[in-house]
Amino acid sequence: MLLECVVNVSEGRDEAVLGRLAAAAGPALLDQHRDPDHNRTVFTLAGPADLVAEASRALAGATLSLLDLRRHSGAHPRLGVLDVVPFVPYEPGHAAPGDLTVAVAQRDSFARWLGAQMGVPSFLYGPLAGGRARTLPDIRRLAFGSGPDGLRPDSGPAQSDPRLGATAVGARPVLVAYNVWVSSVEVARLTAPLVRGPQVRALGLAVGERAQVSCNLVDPDRYGPARLYDTVAALVDQRGGTVEGGELVGLIPERVLEGVPAERHLELGLSEGATVESRLPSSW
Repeated sequence: MLLECVVNVSEGRDEAVLGRLAAAAGPALLDQHRDPDHNRTVFTLAGPADLVAEASRALAGATLSLLDLRRHSGAHPRLGVLDVVPFVPYEPGHAAPGDLTVAVAQRDSFARWLGAQMGVPSFLYGPLAGGRARTLPDIRRLAFGSGPDGLRPDSGPAQSDPRLGATAVGARPVLVAYNVWVSSVEVARLTAPLVRGPQVRALGLAVGERAQVSCNLVDPDRYGPARLYDTVAALVDQRGGTVEGGELVGLIPERVLEGVPAERHLELGLSEGATVESRLPSSW
């Protein structure tokens, strides 16, 4: 079994900076997906756990040295320059592993390093001590909040540096980040809550001059891009809008892509070259 780490950083416009970040990630880097309107880039790392641990720290260090949250603007919500760092167990060609033990160990080690060595507060998501669990939306809603529901950092300083912000560090199963372009922001914002549920997280966003229903498919073996696209299309049509295409963010498991008819790949913005398996070295 391999480990993935899907690092989301708050920069999607400066190609020189993104080139330096990609170089820092080294041979574990499988994919780099940048979006200038979101002003965000997703770096997909994968490999043996020790290689991914080293690469995630190198990429994090470069991100923290080069970016400044005070200068950031973009469509996507963010906590910090190093915004989200999830660790994900991955078994090529097979269903998403349910055992998160290795991912949790790497998550906790990374969060401790981030606080102690880099001075960045982090919030954990996924399984927590005592049988509890926390989601990334929980962190976005409650981090640094006051009152009984407010969250304090799990590692690092109690307050964040305005330049760096904070980081959500997770352990989770495989998910697929997938967006559906729609005809207006109003339609996107009306549609997103209707597709949101246990298997789908969704936001309606203005992205430059366009609009999208931006989604995380948290159980892609059962609820994949084709099902989401068709659901959004039906809801958008009911509201007098139109769907204008789909967009995969990062990579998709080969097994999930195999569940989508090949004749729909172009319509949905998918391809065989965008699978995790197609990017892995044969030696792994």
